[in-house]
Amino acid sequence: MTPVMPCLSTLFSVYFCGKDPSKTKLGSEGPAAVDKWLVLQLAPLATLGFPKFLKHFEDLLIHTFPIPFFPVKSDYKKLYDAFYASSGSVLDKAESLGIDRDEACHNLERSYTANLLMRSGPLLKRKAGVSFQALEKMTLTKSVVYEALRIEPGVPFQYGKAKEDIVINSHDAAYEIKKEEFVGDRFVGEGENLLKYVYWSNGRETEDPTVGNKQCPGKDLVVLLSRLLLVDLLLRYDTFTVKTAVLPFGSSVTLTSLIKATST
Repeated sequence: MTPVMPCLSTLFSVYFCGKDPSKTKLGSEGPAAVDKWLVLQLAPLATLGFPKFLKHFEDLLIHTFPIPFFPVKSDYKKLYDAFYASSGSVLDKAESLGIDRDEACHNLERSYTANLLMRSGPLLKRKAGVSFQALEKMTLTKSVVYEALRIEPGVPFQYGKAKEDIVINSHDAAYEIKKEEFVGDRFVGEGENLLKYVYWSNGRETEDPTVGNKQCPGKDLVVLLSRLLLVDLLLRYDTFTVKTAVLPFGSSVTLTSLIKATST
C-alpha cells in the first residue's frame, strides 16, 4: 500500500531541492515528521469528537493553552537540516536579496512557490507526457480537484459545514445545500463562476495571496500538484483502488492496488 502524502513529499523535494528525501538524513521519515509538526499547528482548531458533556474538557485540553513545541522539536530539526543541506542555491539567492539564510530556510516553501511552479513545467512534458497547455484543457480534472478542496480543505475547521441537507431562504431566492455532495463537474463551463465562493485557501479561489491577507501563498501549487497527481494516475494506470479513513485532522487516502495502463 502506498500513502499519497509521501508521493507528494517526494515530488516537492525532488523538484524544489533537487534531491529525493530518501537520499537525505530524513530517509523515509519525512512525511511522518511533517505530519507531527502539522498536528501541533492544527490542534487548536480540531475537535476530538467527545460527547457534549465533555466539550469543556476538550476545550481545556487542546483549545485553552499553547501546545509546547518540544514534542516535535527533533523532527522539525531533521526537516530543517534536510532543507538546509539540499537547497544551497535557493538559500544563496535569498542571502543575495538580503534575507537571513536561517530565516529563508524556515520559510522555504512559502518564499519560493513561484520558483517551484516554474520547475514543475518541464516535469509535465518530460515525465508525464503532458504539457501545461494540455493540462489546462482538462477542465473536468481541474473541477474535480477544486471540488475535493471545497469539500475537504487542507486546513479543516475554518468554515461551517452542512451536517444535513438544508434550504436557505433569502428575500429573492432559496438555496439548497447538500451535505458533502461531491459534484465532479461543478466548476466546468459556467460553473467556473462559482470558484469565487470556494474558500479552501482562506480566501476566494479567484483572488491571489498578498502581504496584506492571510490567504495560503501556496494555493496555486496545491492545485497544480493535485491535478498532476490525478493526471499521472490516469495516464499510468487503467484502474486503481484506494482505502480511505477519517482522521481527527482530515482523511487518509492509501492506494491499495494498481493495474498499469496497457496503452502506455
